[in-house]
Amino acid sequence: MALSPVEQKFVLHWGEMGTRWGINRTVAQVHALLFLSSKPLHAEEIATTLSVARSNVSTSLRELQGWGVVRVVHVLGDRRDHFESLKNVWEMFRIVSQERKRREIDPTLHVLHECVDDLKGAGAGSAYTRERLEEMLEFLTITSSLFDEVVHLPAPALKGMARLRGKIKSLFAGSKKTPSQVSKNAKLGAPSFVD
Repeated sequence: MALSPVEQKFVLHWGEMGTRWGINRTVAQVHALLFLSSKPLHAEEIATTLSVARSNVSTSLRELQGWGVVRVVHVLGDRRDHFESLKNVWEMFRIVSQERKRREIDPTLHVLHECVDDLKGAGAGSAYTRERLEEMLEFLTITSSLFDEVVHLPAPALKGMARLRGKIKSLFAGSKKTPSQVSKNAKLGAPSFVD
């Protein structure tokens, strides 16, 4: 598969971004290639196109399948496994976000709970540490719950919410709202949040 200059640019950039997100460069490049490909590709095609070792491609494909963003498909007349990426970027965002939360945030929440529990019977000398950890635990618990609600929205609702951007801020502006904003929100059925 010959890549156009634009496709090469995207694949290389996705690989660079992958390293910044803690993902192996080849894993990210394989994902980018499959995302751009209009047809499923077999491992040899991927290795040749990206000029990487076949074993590296196999490892990358296993990792991408583990994340749930790449799947195996079969092509009539070809016994080899072919691979394709999710094409829906909203669904891909949902899956990657959930996986990152599972790998990074959930273990941190678990350790924070343990630390706070361990400090409950400790003396006054640990009061400051307990206060700091309880604040962190509260923050991560609230944001984790918010994340769970948002990420489980249907894709059209998630897309609509993302398009609201600055409008969400105005809903929570409180008493700083002008009467016309309060009236407009009331017509839309939105809460006014005015004291």
